[in-house]
Amino acid sequence: MLSDCWLSTPSEPDERYGFRRLHRADFPRLAQWFAEPHVRAWWGAAEVELEAIARAMETGEIQPMIVEWEGRPIAYLQAYDPHRERDHPYRDQPVATVGIDMAIGAPEDVGRGHGGGIALQFAARLFATGTLRIIVDPHPENSRAIRAYEKSGFRFIDQRHSHYGPAYLMALDHQIEEMDTP
Repeated sequence: MLSDCWLSTPSEPDERYGFRRLHRADFPRLAQWFAEPHVRAWWGAAEVELEAIARAMETGEIQPMIVEWEGRPIAYLQAYDPHRERDHPYRDQPVATVGIDMAIGAPEDVGRGHGGGIALQFAARLFATGTLRIIVDPHPENSRAIRAYEKSGFRFIDQRHSHYGPAYLMALDHQIEEMDTP
């Protein structure tokens, strides 16, 4: 199970984003975001997504959160361990892998570098607590997301098709520095 290492407000000079637990009171905002054309193109219908998120909140299979920038909610982010589900399509990834899914909410926040910035800051927190790999799986036609992840250091693993649909599986691996031994 994932720890709560991701809960934070920006505390370091290089941290731009705060991560907080999703609450039921956030659902109206999520419904608006999921209805936006730039989100709706890649996620399911708002009511379907909200129902799945509510169910996952109860089971603990994902950790849903709101990402804030300058004190304002700008994105939905969920993290999951693909090894927690017996039939998850990414169980072939190494142990200590965490998957993330993200949606930038309002149209005015799209194209401003938030997606890559959020992924990198969140990855740094996960790597600091023992995660070895972060995976993302944008739709193969979602060139904006793929480009953002590539700029952030994610690399292509393979293209898959699962019960979630087509996926362009990408990974960011923790670079463990080797210590020089005398």
